[in-house]
Amino acid sequence: MVSRKARWFCLVAGLSIVVSGGGTGAVQWETQEEKELFLKQQAKGGLFQRWAFDGDQPDGSPAGFVAMATGSVAPVRWLVQPAADAPSPPHIVTVVVRCADKPCYQLLMAQGLRYEYPDLSVRFRGSEGVGGVVLGAQNPANFYAATVDLKKSTAQVSRMVDGNEQVLAQTPVTLKQVEWHSLRVQRNTIISKDFIEMFVDGVLVLSIEDQTLGLGEVGLLAGGNTSLSFDTFHAVPLFSHRPLSPPPAY
Repeated sequence: MVSRKARWFCLVAGLSIVVSGGGTGAVQWETQEEKELFLKQQAKGGLFQRWAFDGDQPDGSPAGFVAMATGSVAPVRWLVQPAADAPSPPHIVTVVVRCADKPCYQLLMAQGLRYEYPDLSVRFRGSEGVGGVVLGAQNPANFYAATVDLKKSTAQVSRMVDGNEQVLAQTPVTLKQVEWHSLRVQRNTIISKDFIEMFVDGVLVLSIEDQTLGLGEVGLLAGGNTSLSFDTFHAVPLFSHRPLSPPPAY
């Protein structure tokens, strides 16, 4: 019998191919029941999530999120603030961090949502410090982080396990001369390989393989000594094939 772990879709030239057989690595269709179960497990609370923070009260915490921090550092408040120049006005969410030790991150985690293969995007701004997104989070000591160091102009993907951070990949990036930058992160799978891809200002900058952490929560991250702002945070299971923006009109 083919194990559940061996049941995968194989996409070749846009066609779904089913490989039968009882050996290891054989590919089978998911049943409708399995599809429905996986969908519920990977996107509890709704398939497509978008947070613009525009319905939240200024000077309050964003609804549906909880603040956390790594290590012994106390969580700080993430505040909703008015911003007429925001990508999605009138509100943004801001955070002030003072992290001297490493690793030291402030997290803003979405409540009640767990994804295995998420497609995440956010807009952010700041002059220095580290900002990004969190995925595969089990708790503040176990998660993946895809971050941009605004002062050093570098991007990296790291893995936190039991409070110990390991940088999986890092690269210099050329940030666009804009006030608001964009970050998009996808965790995908092909046959038996899981990989994370990171896009900064619309450019693919990192692609790495890692299977350490699976189903987990998603959120925002800030580190260093800085004040950062975030707006328009999206989360969607990658397998849904739903775009993050409406298709263009032809």
